[in-house]
Amino acid sequence: MAVTVGDPAPQFDLPGVCDGVRGRYRLDDFIGKLLVLAFYPGDNTPVCTRQLNAYSDDLAQFAALDALVLAISPQGLDSHESFSIDQGGFGFPLLADEDKEMAAAFGVLGPLGFYRRSVFIADRSGTLAYVHRGFAGATFRRTSELTEVLRGLN
Repeated sequence: MAVTVGDPAPQFDLPGVCDGVRGRYRLDDFIGKLLVLAFYPGDNTPVCTRQLNAYSDDLAQFAALDALVLAISPQGLDSHESFSIDQGGFGFPLLADEDKEMAAAFGVLGPLGFYRRSVFIADRSGTLAYVHRGFAGATFRRTSELTEVLRGLN
């Protein structure tokens, strides 16, 4: 059964890269912060690039609400590093969910096993406060929608 608002966010422990630095990222590392989890289908694709650039451009809005952004896709760290470099950096980590376990735990895999563009917001205790699973890949949740939810959690 897919997680929904009010459920604890599924635990994760994934490799990621931020500003050229590789590391591990775990849900427990973010307890006490508001967390935006943006699942996206692929590096260097048109809509994913627009989405992550929009969130990067608006990073100060997230930071003003004490919220952190993590972007997750099934590509590996080499792909994420190249994507980030090509875009001039994002300012938030890109996590590599190569085995798609995190995507399965959050219920964002489509019928053929592909990522569906989805966004989750976890509150300071790690409980899901917002869930959006996309069905068509051509659109994404705008910063204004996400920051409105985040404001309600502060």
